[in-house]
Amino acid sequence: MKARNTALLLATITAIIYGISFTVAKDVMPKYVKPYGFILLRVSGAAILFWISSLFIKKAKIPLTDLSKIGIASVFGVALNMLTFFKGLSMTTPISGAVIMVTTPILVLTFSSFLIKEKANFIRILGILIGMVGAIILISFGKKINGGNNEILGNLLVFINAASYALYLILIKNLTKKYHAIHLAKWLYTFGLLLVLPFSYTQVLEIEINFLPQIIWYKIFFIVFFTTFITYLFNLIAITKLKPTTVSIFIYLQPVFATIYALFTKSDSLNTTKIFASLLIFVGVYLVTKPNINKTKQI
Repeated sequence: MKARNTALLLATITAIIYGISFTVAKDVMPKYVKPYGFILLRVSGAAILFWISSLFIKKAKIPLTDLSKIGIASVFGVALNMLTFFKGLSMTTPISGAVIMVTTPILVLTFSSFLIKEKANFIRILGILIGMVGAIILISFGKKINGGNNEILGNLLVFINAASYALYLILIKNLTKKYHAIHLAKWLYTFGLLLVLPFSYTQVLEIEINFLPQIIWYKIFFIVFFTTFITYLFNLIAITKLKPTTVSIFIYLQPVFATIYALFTKSDSLNTTKIFASLLIFVGVYLVTKPNINKTKQI
């Protein structure tokens, strides 16, 4: 039970970091770094950090068959996930993109029922639906940001991103039982780096390094270290003790923490609708994450 509570805590911290990152990343892109260039900075930076971290833990020999599985997981969890999200978000509105992203737990639940035979009870499904309603309300009543020149294609790409991440959570589940999270992550990001490099290296070359303000360097560091390195590590650790569906439900907390951070920085205001929506999200997360009376492991 202690290990499970730790996993829930790590998943919550991940949601907090992602929530803060929406504001931080917006200050960097696209004025200083273009989206695909930012992806390459994230992936290459995280790959280096994971390889350095792996030097301080016990070595693991990963057979070619499992390396190929990690490579496939990397396609969905790193490359396709990031590329489609940033490209889709540049073509649609932030609100439309965010609403589509909250379908991730539904997709995880659907994929899990087919691929790993995960059984979904009524309470779990109810929690996902309640949380989704809360997330949609909170996003819809958030700050209105205009933008989007091809919403249909943009929304499709964001949906592919959501489905890709959902599939990644399922594909990586069994691998987390066999290997340390850092060894998994270093290979995920090594393969991911090779996959995103052809799409993004030109945008990295366009970065005017000498003209980047110091605060932007700090924000880039935050995205690379916390939003990429720490969140992927924490998620991999969390999924060793939790089901993919349970891990995915924490995506609903991201707009809550994004709103809290916006309030803290005085870039947003609070009203009863946002409070109500946040309560719905917390109820939904509670219903999905509360232990099953008959089975407490990996739920």
